[in-house]
Amino acid sequence: MIKGKIKNDIIFIGALLLVIALFGAGLLLFRKEGTTVKVTIYGKFFGVYSLGENRMVEIKTETGYNLLVIEDGVAYVKEANCPDGICSSHRPIKYGGESILCKPNGIAISIESDEGGLDIVS
Repeated sequence: MIKGKIKNDIIFIGALLLVIALFGAGLLLFRKEGTTVKVTIYGKFFGVYSLGENRMVEIKTETGYNLLVIEDGVAYVKEANCPDGICSSHRPIKYGGESILCKPNGIAISIESDEGGLDIVS
């Protein structure tokens, strides 16, 4: 009787892992490349920039600054004077719904897409 329970548990866990893997693969396959970069400071609108136009944007706040770089369809933080530097070590972003946050400076950089699609970030 215990062997039957263990077998059923293994089948259940295997099926659950398969569903999770298929869901993850679906998210990766159906994500849309973004078209714009939206910047907010402490939740207030700062600017929107096209991912198709290479530029550098200096974002100054009361607590510091970040240097946003948009080039070749991706956006990333090149420099920041925040103490932890997590935002400047974040990988470049380009898909709708992706974001880079700099909590010490209150900056949120997010990618938006004009196309419909999966919106997993609310």
